[in-house]
Order: sequence, then structure tokens, then C-alpha cells
Amino acid sequence: MKTSNLVLHCGARSISRDELNAIPAPAPTATWCPVPYNRLVGEVERSLTASKMRIVNEAYGVTEENKRMFGLLQVANCQDTKDYAYVIGLRGSIDKSLAEGVAVGSSVFVCDNLAFSSEIVFRRKNTVNVLEDLPALVDTAIGQLSVRWNDQGTRIEAYKNKGLTKRDAMVLTMEAAEADVFPWAKGWDVFQEFQNPRHEEFRGGTLWGFFNAVTENLKPRKESKASGLWTMPARTGRLHKICDDWAGLQIGNPATAVLN
Repeated sequence: MKTSNLVLHCGARSISRDELNAIPAPAPTATWCPVPYNRLVGEVERSLTASKMRIVNEAYGVTEENKRMFGLLQVANCQDTKDYAYVIGLRGSIDKSLAEGVAVGSSVFVCDNLAFSSEIVFRRKNTVNVLEDLPALVDTAIGQLSVRWNDQGTRIEAYKNKGLTKRDAMVLTMEAAEADVFPWAKGWDVFQEFQNPRHEEFRGGTLWGFFNAVTENLKPRKESKASGLWTMPARTGRLHKICDDWAGLQIGNPATAVLN
């Protein structure tokens, strides 16, 4: 199958899986238990294998002194899409700054734009029982993937088939800025990208074109701090909600687990 480039863009230092595996976690305390990065990735890979899915491409980034990690895993299953890939986003930290997390999303081949749906997200604080709880949390999330990826395929096709006028795009731009998908100052850049997309695939005035105009402008740039990576699931989840409403879609109920 075709593989996505899985560009983490800027804001974090790119590292290999072997380098990630070599990063040690600090010793636990009486109230805090850091999860080694390779443990989180390993649990996800174990669960995917048990569900007859496999990782076909992966990318990892860490911040200064390896304190935070973000990973992207392209996953092969029964789906075979021509213009986007299904991805799992991972995040973790060994400095108490982030809870462990998993989110499902997609990566568009032509531009490496990332977007995460909010339907499958878990966050787990690094309290004393985190290592015991982690396998069950991962299994629960992975167990929902087939259904949710079908939803994602339905969603993207609906976006492609929904026409937008320039006035529609302006209204959506304001709605997205109001929902904190991007700062108000980015609104004009988004609208201009919709009107004159840099990729031929997004021309023609569709909701899919607008969606990618937004995600193009959500990519962390060279000057971005690594925190830009950690906000992607929340921002693109809100973007999906806005676009779903515009397309008249009702995609399931969110399945989010937040545990202390």
C-alpha cells in the first residue's frame, strides 16, 4: 500500500524508533510513574497485531532533553484509500507535563496534512497505577478503530461532495476561528488558501478543500514551539465537528477516556 510521508514538521527533533527505545524514563515516585516511550509504542503495536492490523510507517519526535514525545503511526487494515492514510497519534512525557494519549486521524498524501478525529482519544495521567491500566486503555481504543475508520471514510467523502461558495468559506473561517481551531490572525491565510490552493486536488470549491486549507495552516512551522504538535488533536477535532455540521453529518458519539 502507499505510505504517507508522516512529516512531523517542526517544533520537535525527529528521531528513529531505535533512538526512542533508548530514552530512559526517570525513576517513579510515591505518586508519579512515568511511562517509558517505548512502552507506550509497544502496547499500541501489540494491540494492533492482536487486531490483525500492522504499522506500515512511523515517525517520532521529541522536545528538548527528550522530555516530551509525539509519534505518528500509519496503520494498514481492510481500508485502501487513494489520497489519504489512517494514522494513530501518540503523545507522552517524562517530565509530568503531559498525560499519556492516543488519538486516531488521517494524513493526506499530497500535502502531509494531519487531522485527528476526537472520537477515539484516551488520556491517562502518570499516577501510580498507569502501567497496570495502560494495556486495557490501549486495547479499548484499538478495538474501536475499524468502526471509527469507516466513519472517517464516510466523513471525508461527504466533505469532497459538499460544494462551498466563497461566502460559505468565509462563514466557516469565522466559525473555526471562534472555536479556537486557529487564531483569528490566521483567518485570512486560511481563506486565501481555500481560494487559491497550492495543490490541484483541493481546487473546485468544496468542503474538503476548505478542510485542507485549515490543516495546511495548522502545520507547525520552523519558528513554532513543540507545543504546536500537542494541540493538533484538539484543534482538528473541533474542525471536524464544524465541517460535520456543515455537511449534515452525525458521526457517532465521542468515545473518550480520561483517567487520573
